[in-house]
Amino acid sequence: MLLTNLDLAFRAASVTLLLLLAVSLLTDFRNVLAARLGVAFALGTAVHAASYSLDVTSRVPLWHAPLIALSTGDIVVFWLFTRALFDDEFRLRWRHGLIWALVTAYSFAGCVWIAPSGHVRFSVTLVNLIVLGFIALAVWQMIASWPADLVERRRRVRVFIVCAIALYGGLNAILQIAVAGYHVGNVAETVNAGALTCTVAAIVYAMMRVEGADLFPAAVEPAPPLVFSQPAGDDVPDQKLIDALMRLMGDERIYRQENITIGVLATRLKIPEYRLRRLINQRLGYRNFNVFLNNHRIEEAKAALADPAQAEVPVITIAMDAGFQSLGPFNRAFKAVTGVTPTEYRRLKVDAV
Repeated sequence: MLLTNLDLAFRAASVTLLLLLAVSLLTDFRNVLAARLGVAFALGTAVHAASYSLDVTSRVPLWHAPLIALSTGDIVVFWLFTRALFDDEFRLRWRHGLIWALVTAYSFAGCVWIAPSGHVRFSVTLVNLIVLGFIALAVWQMIASWPADLVERRRRVRVFIVCAIALYGGLNAILQIAVAGYHVGNVAETVNAGALTCTVAAIVYAMMRVEGADLFPAAVEPAPPLVFSQPAGDDVPDQKLIDALMRLMGDERIYRQENITIGVLATRLKIPEYRLRRLINQRLGYRNFNVFLNNHRIEEAKAALADPAQAEVPVITIAMDAGFQSLGPFNRAFKAVTGVTPTEYRRLKVDAV
């Protein structure tokens, strides 16, 4: 009886925290894609907290199957949430909804058809391998994208959120594969519920320690103006580094290099990466390294688009010469800075002559 009550208490605490988190995100950041996906993930995790069980040995009641299916589909939402959190250019597409629907439908079929037909272990194993696959995709997105974030506290919080969810979800999936078809007992169920509550509480606490506008920026970050003040005595070394950095960007146009990273730039300047990150953030006013690069790329593109001698040069050629890898990201970044598309910008400059 004690374990049962403790299990219910853990589940209730998790659901309450997740619902409060969803309401908070929806209230403050309803227009931000990452926050909306965070709301969807929190609600899906609340369903998981209320319905999840390690003990899968028999037919699942029909009313319980949709809850399990939604809980499984939540791993797709986690992947999409991670992509939106770390990639400001990420947009939802119809195929993302289709992927969620397929995973959810398979989980539902596993509950009402595959497992009851005598294939419990197969059904549970395949579902959890799918879960592990999407966790791996989310972690890869984090690893590939987090170095571009220049705000140290935000970087730590974002990584902590993804790692905490991935660790709980991954261990949970591995454990369910290991015990599929066996009774695990109330102790294991209670420990699992407690682990989820601790994970949720830790994530909520971490999110409270960083500004919401930093964690979920309401819009694409504008490029700050390049204004330099006369350095004070203590700032002279930093100013020399800024001058060297600007020479790399302006004279050598290092931003044109394919897959340029902050690590490569730090190596060229012969300083630690953390120092360059802090310099670009605190002295130049950027919060994202890619925005810093794109500002210089777009300045070059603006000059080319306004040049009558290059009036016949295709926009995609100008974009790729400036360091962009494709036309889509160039158009979005250009419009975020100038308010118009590259083609419109060129036409306005021609009309002004």
